[in-house]
Formats: sequence, C-alpha cells, structure tokens
Amino acid sequence: MAENTERITDLQVDIKEVEKKLEEMNIKDIEISGGREFKPGGVMSVAVYVVGLAMSLFHIYILTIRAIDPWYFRTMHVVFAGVLVFALVPGWKTKRPDRLPIVDMVFILMLVAPAAYIFINFDEWIYRVGVVPETWDFIMSLMFVVAVWEMARRATGWPLAVLAALFILYGHFGNYMPGLFYHKGYDWDRMITYLFSLDGILGLPTLASAHYIFLFVLFGAFVDSSGAGRFFVDFARCIAGRLRGGPAKVSIVSSALIGTASGSSVANVVVDGVLNIPLMKASGFRGAVAGAIEAMNSTGGQIVPPVMGAGAFLMAEILGIPYPKVALAAVIPAFFYFGAAYFMIDFYSASIGLQGLRKEQLPVFHKIMAEKGYLLIPIIVLLISLMVLMYSPYRAAMYGILSLIVVSWVRRSTRMGPKTILDVLSKGARGAMEIAATCAAAGIIVGILTQTGLGTKFAMIIFNYSGGNLYIALIFTMIIAIVLGMGMPTTAAYAVCASVLAPALIQLNVPEIAAHLFIFYFACLSALTPPVALASFAAAAIASAKTWEVGWQGMRFAIAGFIIPFMFVLGPAMVLEGTAVEIVTVLITGTLGVIALAAAVQTWLLTRCATWERLVLLASAVTLIKPGWLTDVIGLGLLLVVFFIQLQRRKKVKAPFTST
Repeated sequence: MAENTERITDLQVDIKEVEKKLEEMNIKDIEISGGREFKPGGVMSVAVYVVGLAMSLFHIYILTIRAIDPWYFRTMHVVFAGVLVFALVPGWKTKRPDRLPIVDMVFILMLVAPAAYIFINFDEWIYRVGVVPETWDFIMSLMFVVAVWEMARRATGWPLAVLAALFILYGHFGNYMPGLFYHKGYDWDRMITYLFSLDGILGLPTLASAHYIFLFVLFGAFVDSSGAGRFFVDFARCIAGRLRGGPAKVSIVSSALIGTASGSSVANVVVDGVLNIPLMKASGFRGAVAGAIEAMNSTGGQIVPPVMGAGAFLMAEILGIPYPKVALAAVIPAFFYFGAAYFMIDFYSASIGLQGLRKEQLPVFHKIMAEKGYLLIPIIVLLISLMVLMYSPYRAAMYGILSLIVVSWVRRSTRMGPKTILDVLSKGARGAMEIAATCAAAGIIVGILTQTGLGTKFAMIIFNYSGGNLYIALIFTMIIAIVLGMGMPTTAAYAVCASVLAPALIQLNVPEIAAHLFIFYFACLSALTPPVALASFAAAAIASAKTWEVGWQGMRFAIAGFIIPFMFVLGPAMVLEGTAVEIVTVLITGTLGVIALAAAVQTWLLTRCATWERLVLLASAVTLIKPGWLTDVIGLGLLLVVFFIQLQRRKKVKAPFTST
C-alpha cells in the first residue's frame, strides 16, 4: 500500500499545469466545422456565417412568434442544414480550398430547387405526392432524396447512408424478398415522391429536429460561449475530486451535466474528456481504463433527464404523451446507471490502491460559486420551465437562452453583446447541421418502413422467432438495436429502432414507455460496443490508448447499462409504472443489485474478492435486479453473507477503511 501511495503522489498532476496546457491548445476556440476552412472575412466565410444566422433566426421566429405550415417549416429546416453541410463538409479527401466546388453547388441546388417547386405547386402537390405523381414531381423528389442521402453520408459517415440506400432498394425490389419480408414492390416515382413528404424525410425525426432539438443545440452553443461548460467541470471537481478515484468520479458529474444536452456521446467525450482523461491518467488510472470510464460516463449523459440528448422530445412525440412523463420515467434508470458507474470506479480504485486529489489541487467551491455560480441560473430556469410550468420544450429553451444572455452581464468576462449573440446564433446553427442531416436520413428509413409495412412485420418477426417468450424477444431487440445503432447518432438510431422494434415488445405486454426506453438505452450503448464504438474510439484518441482495449473496457465498466433496461421491462415500477411501495422497493433493491454487480466485476467489495465471492455477488446482483420479493430476499441474503465475511477478513488484517 505504501508503494502505491508513493506512486500516486508522484503521479499527482498540478491542475494549473493542465489548465495552462488547455489554454495553450485554445480548446474553447476549436470548432468542428466538418473539415473545410474558408479564409476569414472571405466571401464563403461570410456566406456560411449569414446562412447559419438566418437559420437560427428563422427557427426562433417560427417557433415563438408565427407558426407556418409543417411542409414549409420542415423543408426549410432541411434546406438550411443542407447548405451548411455542403459548404463545410467536403465530400472526399482533397485539399481544402477557399472556395466551394461546383459539385457542392449542384447539391445545394438539388435542395433549393425542390423546395421552391413544392412551395409554388403546393396546393396540387399535396394531393399527388406518393399516389399519382407527375414527371416533375418525381424529378424534384429524386433530387431532394439524393441530396439528403449525401448530407447524411458527409455528416455522419457511411453506416446510416448505406442503411438508407438498402431500404430504398427494398422499397422497390421487395417483391423479390422471401417470407415476411415480401411486399408488392413500389414504382420508383411513387416511392421517391412518398419519401419527400411528411411521412418520409419531412416526418417525425425531422419534426423533432426542427421543433425541439434545434433550439436546445442553440442553447448549448450559448452555454459553451458563456464558459459554463468549464464551470460545470470545476463544479464537479469540487463535489467528487477528493474521493477515491476522484478524477473518474468527476467525470460522472460533468458528463451528466454536459451530456444530457449534447445529443452526442462523441461530442461529450471530446468536451468533457479533454480535461478529465489527463487527470485520471495522472492520478494512477491506465490510459485504456481512463478512456473507458470517460466513454461510459459520456454515453450515459444521453440518458439523463431532462433533455436526454434530445431523445426525450422525440420519444414523447412518438408516444404521444407529455414530455415531463418521459423525463420522470427516465430518472430512476439514470440513477442506477450512474450509481453503478460510481461503484465500478470506486471498487476499481480500491483494488489498485488509488486515492483522490489533494485539497490544494482542487478549485475552492465558494470561490467558483462566487465567480461563476450565476451560470447555473439558466439551467434552473430551463428545468422549472420544463418540469414545473410545463412549457413546451422550445419555449423552455428560449427562456433558457434569454436568461443566459441576461446573467452573462453579471461579469465582464462572460458578457454577451450584440456581436457575440449573432456569432453564437450562427455557430449554433452549424452545430445543429449534423443532427438535422441525421434525422432527415432517418426519415428515409421510417418512410420505407411505413410505405411497405415492414415496421409491423418486424414486430411479427421478433414475435414469431421468440416464440412469444419475452426474454428471447428482449435479447433479439437488444442485438438489433445495438447493430442498427453502430456508427449512427443516438437520435437516428432510436428513431429507426423505435419504428421497427417497439411494436413487438408492446405486443408482449411491455408498457409502451418501458419498451421505448429499452430501445433508447441500447441505441445509446451502441456507441460503446465494438466493433463500431465511436465514443470509445474518441476517448482512446485522447487517452493515447488502443481503441479496441478501450472499447472492451468500456463495455466492462458499463455492464450495468446493459442490464438496467431488462430491469425496467421486467419491473415497470422503475419507470414509475406502479404503486409507491413498488417504486420504493425497486429503488432500494435495484441500488443494492448494481452495487453487487460492480463488486463482482471489479473483484472488490470491502476487500479483494475470492472467486467464489464474485460468483455469489453476481448471483446476488441478478436476484436483486429481478423483481419479486422472494428473489429480493435471496439476493439480499447473498450480499450480506459476502459483506460480513469480508468485514471479518478486513478486521483480521487490520486494513484501514477508506471512505468512498
């Protein structure tokens, strides 16, 4: 133990040195624009700035002042996003010129021309689309679909683009498919025009992106510009920095605060991990483990209410229930996820003799609260607007933005003047272009599922192959959700999976909200799951560790996340579908279950676990997690047996007790 203490002391890092390096790296000013850089003040730079500003002002005006027809609003949402994607994200690896290639101008035209076409012919168009389209209807729709497909390929990579292309081919050639996958096959003109409608590209995913997600991305841009993100990290360090494995526990708090609004596990890793991963490595964590912990925590940020990476709004829209009901239902599962993460980190830290940071290495709580505590006010305003006053999400987001602008004037260092506000509005639109492209492409898949009836058939396939067995159906659903989610942003993965998988679970008498949360969890966790573990890969790059090792370690640390969805399907009280007694019972037994699971995985409870103790703890975790008073009693008994045996062993060796 003495050697470990000396090693930790030697490895302790001076926080000021890390902060100095971050300032030298100019982290705050880094903007992911997709790769193409234009000369500051040049024509293209100004054009991109103006388009981003126009997009933000357009959304604010339509959502808060004067609503327009959904056809117009959603079409313009996709067009604005497409212009930014084609301007900022090169289609292939070339030198980045200070000009826009002709092919990108063509793609922009392929978005603008169809939009103008349906606006001009709107009264006739809405009666022909997908039913009896004319030649020009087909041409314009084809241009729009191809442009959206290319948007998705550039913004999110090949996985979503390939999946969308396969679904389009299925829509036309479905008459060659066997069994339940068979359908009559649709003519190209009917299918393509159907995709350019409120049932396809302009459907539910784009509705969520335009109505809800955009303003929250904008809110995030204002938070970032105000320096609140850095304040959240300092706040987390004050709360958890001195605990055993403190820097890793800091990541729990900061990831939950930042990740709930980010909508991207990878973005959360980049923003949060750039400080936390070096601190973890400096305090004794191996690089692969530090990266895995950051990936686990950043992925979990998207399951944290109230925003849940914008997934809560899409889920509420699909289910047709009030948004607060979704947010409240997700509270206990999120508590279990991060509770398990806390004990995974704590037991791992204890097993290798790690300690927390020294007091002098941490920010002074009252000092940071006095200097920047006011930056919590917009978050409080947002929560009250959403959860207490029951305002619509976009109205709550606007109040959050306005309150942030107001409180920014408390100090000169955070003050937002007119120029800063315009800059943030433009930057926020650029930050939303990826999710808009993703949702538009997801609309292609949802449109084909609707037109061909494959969505309902997927439910039949799962139901038939599982033989009506809920456990088998849940495993099938988990695997499909993870596979479909690999390489895709969470919102797109959930939108696709909810269409094809949720009906099967609902047929097996799973409550609707539990079925959708089950799918949403695994859509999120796909970012942790090799071979396409994007969150783990991003964390590995920061940690300078092997990507595959980080990926597998991430799954090991986040194993509770793969079990929790089964918990709330089998015990709906966890998502508040039950009596008060049932909810309290599942909260207590579930907490004990994730502690037992963490101890079994990390081979430590009060001291190092023997092999038989790990097996007993694993059995305890499973029985405590499964609903039912008999299994709860058995699980509690097994946990207490190991606890008291280790307590006696600890007393015999006179090992000092280290507080968590």
